[in-house]
Amino acid sequence: MTFIASRDNPRVRRWRELTHDARERRKQRRVVIEGENLILAFLQAGKSVENLMLSKTASSRAEFIALASQAGKSPTVLVDAVFRSITDTETPAGIAAEIAIPSAVPDLRTAKACVFLDAIQDAGNVGAILRSAAAFGIRDAVLGRGCADVWSPKVLRAAAGAHFAMHIAESADLAGAMGEFGGKIMCTVPRGGVAISDADLSGRLGWLFGSEGQGVSEALAARATLKVSIPMQGGIESLNVAAAAAILFYELSRRGARA
Repeated sequence: MTFIASRDNPRVRRWRELTHDARERRKQRRVVIEGENLILAFLQAGKSVENLMLSKTASSRAEFIALASQAGKSPTVLVDAVFRSITDTETPAGIAAEIAIPSAVPDLRTAKACVFLDAIQDAGNVGAILRSAAAFGIRDAVLGRGCADVWSPKVLRAAAGAHFAMHIAESADLAGAMGEFGGKIMCTVPRGGVAISDADLSGRLGWLFGSEGQGVSEALAARATLKVSIPMQGGIESLNVAAAAAILFYELSRRGARA
């Protein structure tokens, strides 16, 4: 094991940049993921970590030692204060890894289903949508300009490993991407659309979700094959976009299971 005690160590500075600076992540095509579950999901996807880091306090934990053995990496141990500086949580789990951002992007011409996100800025919502998509078998996602950074720590935590089961494109021209996809595009609207229970979900489907405040832009909504709504009671104006996505993905999965 290597031991580092200084915040000014070049490797520590680099990991700190990858955690806190989206520009550095894009430039280096690297990211720091934190926590046992995320690292395990990455390894189970058949990928290899670049570096594994442990806090001094956590360096003797049996489960982390076992994970390091599974990763095939000798961990770098950081004093606790230095480890906290390379993470994005108030109470770090004590284990983190530097990984290469996967290079696979959606093949839109052959994808059976795809998620299209229009200017969704909340990191938790972006991550939750990806998590639900992966859980219900949707493997492709395209994020338009104005979305939260898909490789930010908050999105990674909310997605709970979905990144490593999907093909993701970011900062994309959504209109062009939907045209390349060529399948049916379902646009979600709070009311006035076809009830999801009555919607035709056959064939290749693209799911278009809009920002929390404005919804899908008019220009993109005009390209939708069908507008769908989730019937609601109790005077609630609309559902959170991530909650709506989970319901729609479940309906698609439920119909597939019954087919």
